[in-house]
Amino acid sequence: MGEYHHNIDEKSRLIIPSKFRNELGDRFVITKGLDKCLFIYSLDEWNKIMQKVSTLQFTKKNVRAFERTFIGGASQNEFDKQGRINITSPLVHYANIIKECVIIGVNERLEIWSLEEFDKYMADNAESLEEITENIFDSGNYEA
Repeated sequence: MGEYHHNIDEKSRLIIPSKFRNELGDRFVITKGLDKCLFIYSLDEWNKIMQKVSTLQFTKKNVRAFERTFIGGASQNEFDKQGRINITSPLVHYANIIKECVIIGVNERLEIWSLEEFDKYMADNAESLEEITENIFDSGNYEA
């Protein structure tokens, strides 16, 4: 968990805070996330997701669309000596990353957002956050 702000450089490299680097390990996977952000998973978490995906029926249109976007856009990555990752051009384009980025820890993954997309998402969802929170905790999906 946590929120950090860093700039991506002209070679599409982004510093990942050391706290997150330690949790991700030496190698990890970066892919297109939801809501115009990128998801980063440790290899262990990625393999858990791939096990679940392997049980889906590829004959279903939605499964193929998910696989093409989520798996087809993924790349395995590692940190350089300065703790940076190199984000591929298609991923930079997908997340609309120009310079300023927001890096957040969300349960088993990291999310990388362009500052503009993050601010827009937060503004668009600010009013409904209370309702969303109430629904999640009141629906029985949360065990105390």
